[in-house]
Amino acid sequence: MLIQPGELLAQIDSPEDLKKFPKDKLVQICDELRDFIIDNVSVYGGHFGASLGVVELTVALHYVLNTPEDQLVWDVGHQAYGHKILTGRKNKFHTNRIFGGISGFPKRKESQYDTFGVGHSSTSISAALGMAVASKYKGSKIQHVAVIGDGSMTGGMAFEAMNHAGVSDSNLLIILNDNCMAIDPNVGALKDYLTDITTSHTYNKVKDEVWKMLGKFSKFGSSAQEVISKVEGAIKSAVLKQSNLFESLNLRYFGPVDGHDVNHLVEILRDLKDIPGPKILHCVTVKGKGYEPAEKGNHTTWHAPGTFDKVTGEIYKKTPSKPQAPKYQDVFGHTIVELAKADSRIMGVTPAMPSGSSLNIMMKEMPDRAFDVGIAEQHAVTFSAGLATQGLIPFCNIYSTFMQRAYDQVIHDVCLQNLPVVFCLDRAGFAGADGPTHHGAYDLAYFRCVPNLVVAAPMNEEELRNMMYSSTQHGGPYSIRYPRGNGVMPEWKTEFQAIPTGQGRIVKEGEEIAILTLGHIGNYAVEACENLEKEGLNPAHYDMRFVKPLDEELLHEVFGKFKKVITVEDGCLMGGFGSAILEFMVDHGYQAQVKRLGIPDEVIEHGEQIELHRLCGFDPEGIANAVRSMTEVLKIN
Repeated sequence: MLIQPGELLAQIDSPEDLKKFPKDKLVQICDELRDFIIDNVSVYGGHFGASLGVVELTVALHYVLNTPEDQLVWDVGHQAYGHKILTGRKNKFHTNRIFGGISGFPKRKESQYDTFGVGHSSTSISAALGMAVASKYKGSKIQHVAVIGDGSMTGGMAFEAMNHAGVSDSNLLIILNDNCMAIDPNVGALKDYLTDITTSHTYNKVKDEVWKMLGKFSKFGSSAQEVISKVEGAIKSAVLKQSNLFESLNLRYFGPVDGHDVNHLVEILRDLKDIPGPKILHCVTVKGKGYEPAEKGNHTTWHAPGTFDKVTGEIYKKTPSKPQAPKYQDVFGHTIVELAKADSRIMGVTPAMPSGSSLNIMMKEMPDRAFDVGIAEQHAVTFSAGLATQGLIPFCNIYSTFMQRAYDQVIHDVCLQNLPVVFCLDRAGFAGADGPTHHGAYDLAYFRCVPNLVVAAPMNEEELRNMMYSSTQHGGPYSIRYPRGNGVMPEWKTEFQAIPTGQGRIVKEGEEIAILTLGHIGNYAVEACENLEKEGLNPAHYDMRFVKPLDEELLHEVFGKFKKVITVEDGCLMGGFGSAILEFMVDHGYQAQVKRLGIPDEVIEHGEQIELHRLCGFDPEGIANAVRSMTEVLKIN
């Protein structure tokens, strides 16, 4: 079912089309754009609240700026649906996040209007500043705009970029989209600071007068500009009873302004185009604006609700006919509470993903022992290292793709000091519809080369629980990776049993060929073996559980018995689990035919996890085909 746009939106396929409408039509265009997003996401799913909150800002930006010549960078990109619809992708929008369709995030190869590929937070100011400096070097006077949320502003990279921007004298406008939310509610001192600004009645009254003065810049000389700048800064400091954070970084601060008044935004953006140098516009918005259930309900739920009834707001959920296995993240969430009740040393840490990681369970039950540190992965890791120096055992839960952002801290602050930090890497392997910016493809490769670090992956919920339990007894760095989605054990809450570090297990005895798997993907091998058995084929299956240290005793058994070996992993083939097996084989003088299945050395786009597993050849049928192929070679030989 294709969603039909409203009367005015139907006529807009580019920002040039948008500019043809008089300013008094912008409110109607915003209403139609918001309705189009609601209609599409309710039917096809996707991110929701973030884009509704910036509808007016999106329309105003494309109405005032000369995009794509003027360059617009969206931080993370959850909020860029309106941008995509206004820039030629309206008729494709129903394919958003679907295999073979458009990306859920801005992407350079998808459109000239997507000036920078995004997906991880806090990158927009750095990217836009780089563009602005390059333009100045080339003698260009085009505009560069970074739109960043208050959640992303908590990332250290954003502050690094602002610190640089303040001395760059570049034509950069930073728009702070302030809605007090990331995916979960924002935390920390910056949130409190922004709240102080937006709720100061005296300041909001005075700043309107300041704005009028600034609008007269062009009528006076540079000395008058300097005077007004000082007066403006003095007023802000006096009224707020503190120096302005952004002004202290030499960024001209404007705002806060109503981010849902499109006509006022147009006026402000036109004025700001004529003010040189780096500046920041503080827009106050409401996440989910214009759709009451999202606006007034649970913002975390409405960040990406799935499909729903747009009239009633009921989110559709499948009712299973039989007991279902839990999500791995929920097994983690309940298990860490269970472990913490028995061991007072255990703490929980996450960088702004308490609901996504299910650490919110511990935060609710043990608020003094679980910490959301904001979108700050580097800080999360080193903060955990600090806890560990004091005799505690922190479980640092970070999505695999975001752990990449804290790699140096893992090496320098945790592993070189051999501190007992437990890294729980959620969303390992393919992330699904979020695509390549969120795939957890690389952690096996980039972790197994780090000294002192155990690298483990459970095949099911029981193994996850037992690895978490075992990690508390290990005494050093320990990494446990698991995928997005459900496990395989409806009856998952089993008694804890220690797993010796580096010990794998035999899942199934067999002949001719051995299948070695790591992690949840081993369940595909179980299914493949069941299907192959019907054809008279009987491969052995080993669940290795650890890529570091490897179970060398088990591998000696494998290579002593089998001349055909298949490795399966939901991680990159370059340097991953299969590479570790090949290294063992060579180092110990074995000779065997080894076929590695996993994520190839290329960017894999978005789609459902099973679609991507099938694409890469390690779904159950892909594993079975690998066995069939190698068996035929064996029979010929």
